[in-house]
Amino acid sequence: MTETFPAEPQLEFVFEVRARVDPPIELGDAGGGARRRIVPVGAGEVDGPMLKGEVIPGGADWQLIRADGTTEILARYVIRAQDGTMISVENRGIRRAAPETMKRLLAGERVDPSLVYFRAAPTFEVGPGPHQWLTENLFVSAGKRAPDGVEIRIYKVL
Repeated sequence: MTETFPAEPQLEFVFEVRARVDPPIELGDAGGGARRRIVPVGAGEVDGPMLKGEVIPGGADWQLIRADGTTEILARYVIRAQDGTMISVENRGIRRAAPETMKRLLAGERVDPSLVYFRAAPTFEVGPGPHQWLTENLFVSAGKRAPDGVEIRIYKVL
């Protein structure tokens, strides 16, 4: 007996986050050749076919920069949806590029985003209501970093 299998996962664009970031706070040696830094997340906007709103200042991206230059990201911030609903976001992922590109990026220079792998898996916390769909689906994101900001495109896995 052959069982049918669900369709291959597809991605649906749901919204984009654009937020200001402040200069990193360098914490230094984290052991094993890695270093830790915190990038404060400031105000921003959220826009897309399934969610509109704003990023509330006060979030941060706790980064672990491994000895090989790969950055493990863990960003936490809050979105206030257009209807006033507060949505907590945790976005965990990886950013990597060729050593020369990562050096420029970490120094705060603008680099071509096509040279950087920047992917993450956001999760959301929100109460019952019109945004509950955020807690009932899986999401992935692709990002790009500028010296003073970040843009993250969020996709729902279908």
